[in-house]
Amino acid sequence: MSLALTPETTLPVDHQNALLVGRAWVPAPVAGPSPIVIKAGRVYDLSQHFATLSQLLETDQPQQRLKEIEGIDLGTVEALLANSGPTPNIDQPFLLAPADLQVIKAAGVTFADSMIERVIEERAGGDTTQAAEIRQQVQAVIGSDLSAIVPGSPQAQALKQLLQSQGLWSQYLEVGIGPDAEIFTKAPVMAAVGSGAVIGIHPKSAWNNPEPEVVLAVNSRGDILGATLGNDVNLRDFEGRSALLLSKAKDNNASCAIGPFIRLFDQHFTLDDVRQCTVELKVEGTDGYTLAGTSLMNKISRDPADLAQQTLNANHQYPDGFLLFLGTLFAPTQDRGEAGSGFTHHPGDRVEISSPQLGRLTNQVTTSDQAPPWTFGLNQLLHNLADRGLLSPKKDQTL
Repeated sequence: MSLALTPETTLPVDHQNALLVGRAWVPAPVAGPSPIVIKAGRVYDLSQHFATLSQLLETDQPQQRLKEIEGIDLGTVEALLANSGPTPNIDQPFLLAPADLQVIKAAGVTFADSMIERVIEERAGGDTTQAAEIRQQVQAVIGSDLSAIVPGSPQAQALKQLLQSQGLWSQYLEVGIGPDAEIFTKAPVMAAVGSGAVIGIHPKSAWNNPEPEVVLAVNSRGDILGATLGNDVNLRDFEGRSALLLSKAKDNNASCAIGPFIRLFDQHFTLDDVRQCTVELKVEGTDGYTLAGTSLMNKISRDPADLAQQTLNANHQYPDGFLLFLGTLFAPTQDRGEAGSGFTHHPGDRVEISSPQLGRLTNQVTTSDQAPPWTFGLNQLLHNLADRGLLSPKKDQTL
């Protein structure tokens, strides 16, 4: 199934007013990754000013700096996207995930509906055949709408006491309505894949799903600078068996997709737009199967700014900044196969995650052992930047 990325299917609807930055693999004169900016339909390499995207976001007022500098013209956005697929032409630029030195963090159980699904996973022990019956039992006591409950509030504490008395308290409810958010590391630095790449599902997983999310770009000072889209690929059976399997459920080869670009905040796009945005999901299988879903950010239980503050504070710093998945309202329950089997991915699925002001992230599903191995890490990056003469102290900031 062809991914066929185009400006019309990838860029924000108001891309003429959007300040879009990201990363691309640049082939010449020495091939390597470069931070890029999109201006008037063309792609500009910023590596002569900022060796990494992290360095750009760490500078004071990156939006203003982007207006002051000129990059190297790499060609049209159309050409970049057309070459951004599972097997790009390495002699031409192609899109990468908009993250390099930033730590990739994620907030879990931030929406009431998906929180209930996590409780169901836990009580089913990762067995999808038990999910429907347990869903009815849990909703009979909890209900299906907990969106009005403020995490950490007296109302939340009263609900906790009630559920404990019913034997229904769960670790997922603890982080869903308790005072402390679940913040975990989704993927290693440099491990995320971008739009057009394949995403990996663990080959032993029989119950899994995409998680369409908004992802914040935050610098080392805690400033939220912009947002992009992400797929927090999830294995429901692994995590349902044990929360201690979270790392295996979340962190596998090609299991973190981010992109297509980070949209920086300005007069046209702010954090309030993130708070109100709609994230759409579409899955198309090679078998003709389709799935659609919606995640409404105004249904989130914890404010994005609060989640960023719970990530970076006096107890934990990120000197190169971080990207933060904000969680999802979407948890598919419809059967893909036999009754009661629920939804799970098949190899070849095309996954599209979109939001009007952020564009569209497009990937194709494979198993993590069949996805291209992750080989370009921090060692390779440092050697590559040195070979390209990009570690000079004459840059806008030191690396």
